[in-house]
Amino acid sequence: MKLLRYGPVGFEKPGLLDSAGVIRDLSSVVDDISGQALGDDSLAKLRDLDPEKLPQVDPDTRIGACVGSVGKFICIGLNYADHAAESGMELPQEPVIFFKATSAIMGPDDAVEIPRGSVKTDWEVELGVVIGKEAKYVSEVEAMNHVAGYCVVNDLSERDFQLHRSGQWVKGKSADTFGPIGPWLVTRDEIADPQDLPMYLEVNGHRYQDGSTNTMHFGVATVVSHLSQFMSLQPGDVISTGTPPGVGMGQSPQTYLKPGDRIELGIAGLGVQKQSVVAG
Repeated sequence: MKLLRYGPVGFEKPGLLDSAGVIRDLSSVVDDISGQALGDDSLAKLRDLDPEKLPQVDPDTRIGACVGSVGKFICIGLNYADHAAESGMELPQEPVIFFKATSAIMGPDDAVEIPRGSVKTDWEVELGVVIGKEAKYVSEVEAMNHVAGYCVVNDLSERDFQLHRSGQWVKGKSADTFGPIGPWLVTRDEIADPQDLPMYLEVNGHRYQDGSTNTMHFGVATVVSHLSQFMSLQPGDVISTGTPPGVGMGQSPQTYLKPGDRIELGIAGLGVQKQSVVAG
């Protein structure tokens, strides 16, 4: 299933994308694509619905973030060997964990705002993992049973704030609009192997990132299990699992986003995001 949320900012409704690419309204079935609605039992009930009996949604309707009421937005840093190398950093011996503020979350095609004072706003296409069932002290063998599905994430980053403004990376990761997720939450049964998904990102039509999740240093099961040793993961939590090489910081010369730029990014089977860049 491809689940989504549509409508004006702050007033999104739940929906699904049917096999013909038509958005169907789910608001008579679930309140939102969030929390307990992401559990296996709830997803099974949605899977049993006949989409053709659900109301159609205007195809021009805005698509919002594919998960609502996100409790934690957790990110894994330096999780691709070649990205760590282009960043001039050592490959970690265990997953590097940081957080983005949930206020950074926005729809997949909403405008990206360059923060005030920014000089190095960068892009990062990433596989997002959405938790469907509480995970606490789970093994790698058990970990995937706690995953509801997957989505595209653009882990936008202000490198000067991130690396030179003291403290943790959160300063450079949490600006408003720095967390587009979606367009869809694709349930885990539709993704045969999350470690074999081609992914790309383009700016103004130039392809900067062209990678695959098969080069992840720590795979999805490892990441979920590892995180669960330090905190409980709750339904609706989103984990952004790292980016392949090709970020702006790794270019020669370094290249960063500016107002007027257009970003396009996607992951096979999970959809495409398209964002315009504006001044914040």
